Amino acid sequence: MIQKTPWFERSFPQDLPLALFPNLVERLRGTPARLEDRTQDLSRDTLVRQWKGKWSIQENVGHLLDLEPLLLGRLDDFDAGCEKLRPADLKNTKTHEADHNAFPLEDLLSGFRKVRMEMVTRLDKMDEAAVKRTALHPRLNQPMTVLDLICFIAEHDDHHLARITEILRVLK
Repeated sequence: MIQKTPWFERSFPQDLPLALFPNLVERLRGTPARLEDRTQDLSRDTLVRQWKGKWSIQENVGHLLDLEPLLLGRLDDFDAGCEKLRPADLKNTKTHEADHNAFPLEDLLSGFRKVRMEMVTRLDKMDEAAVKRTALHPRLNQPMTVLDLICFIAEHDDHHLARITEILRVLK
């Protein structure tokens, strides 16, 4: 199996062509459906089992839900003309403390869908000037446009979907 690059070791493209904006918004719009498809018909045991001391499938879903307020806040930062985007909690404290395995998966999925559609609705209303706004990403220490940010989010979504697939390969 090909090993994927750990998230914090990844680099991300900059200066993406504006023509990619609709495609990237569609990736974000589709993440809830992909999560639902990937997790349907899985037993509770499969959903909550951790592997190699890392998050379970359900915790990966919960983590994506946990990050949506930060990502919406970063859109607020762009709207406000901030020079630097708000930082993420790199220790993922919220996810570690949330006990996502104790809740029904359906609640996590519906919560994620609701907040993600809020983000997509905001993106759908953006004009070219808004998409080109720039601010410094605090961890990457590089300027990022809204377009770059949504690429970053889409890659993060895919990172966790790939992790779910990896867990399923091992558990089946």
